[in-house]
Amino acid sequence: MQQNTASLEPNWSGWSRQRVSTIPAVVLEWLKDEGSLTKRLIQACPGEFRVRLLRQDWGRALYSEQQHLGIRRGEAAMVREVELCCDETPWVFARSLIPATSLRGSARRLAHLGEKPLGAMLFADRNVHRGETQIARILPRHPLFAAATGHLEQKPKELWGRRTLFYIADKPLLVNEIFLPAIPAFATSLHD
Repeated sequence: MQQNTASLEPNWSGWSRQRVSTIPAVVLEWLKDEGSLTKRLIQACPGEFRVRLLRQDWGRALYSEQQHLGIRRGEAAMVREVELCCDETPWVFARSLIPATSLRGSARRLAHLGEKPLGAMLFADRNVHRGETQIARILPRHPLFAAATGHLEQKPKELWGRRTLFYIADKPLLVNEIFLPAIPAFATSLHD
């Protein structure tokens, strides 16, 4: 059963294993950027930026998420799914997983974010450090594709995303960021 589940997931890998030429130019720089995505989206949005909370409750991690987080099958995790929107148009779908064992001490506040951006909190906290980032092409057969496009009227043929491990006091959390079709080109959208 695990193998079937794993085969329905994107092939996540680091940059060294990616053929950059296969990644659409509009998302390439977004994928490569190591700064705060929330901050970059706010800079790129000419109108009102907001986080639209879709789901935040206890749930199960996908097989590859369990492996990447180093948690056991069936171990509880807080699952948070949001859309990052510019003028109510979703630009990014984000799925964050915080194992129950990571929600201790000051990290407990992450269970009550609501529509506050997680990225802003992570990049402002000196106790947080960033781990490995992986990227993947996400196809309609992947459950993550269905979650990311569930609120879109027109479904694209593919999406691209990245996932990054963060550590709060050496406890992991995983942030998946899936770039939706409305995302503007990175280089032309930022006005510093």
